[in-house]
Amino acid sequence: QVVLVESGGGLVQSGGSLRLSCAVSGWTYKTYCMGWFRQAPGKEREGVAAIDSDGAIGYADFVEDRFTISQDIAKNMVYLQINNLRPEDTAMYYCAADKSYYGLALNIADFAYWGQGTQVTVSS
Repeated sequence: QVVLVESGGGLVQSGGSLRLSCAVSGWTYKTYCMGWFRQAPGKEREGVAAIDSDGAIGYADFVEDRFTISQDIAKNMVYLQINNLRPEDTAMYYCAADKSYYGLALNIADFAYWGQGTQVTVSS
């Protein structure tokens, strides 16, 4: 059974930084695509970044250079570093996974497994 557990969210002031972590267990596929999504109150869930088992990375257009996705394969961890946080970054952040590479396009439907989310709140 695949389980994704996010951590690292919290309350931070505008301009601050956070590193979100996603711990993956039960993964038996040889390939994967891991993604980070977020959902703000009253808004649809949107993709932020994704990384696959070949190390290819995809980012959403809004990311600029404030978000960085990375992975530690040995530890079965995926990270999302967010710098220069803004109030509009306030959202629940979700980790997602799929055995295909399609997830680099950051479409929700391409991810079969989801974590419960970690809340990020940015105060102005």
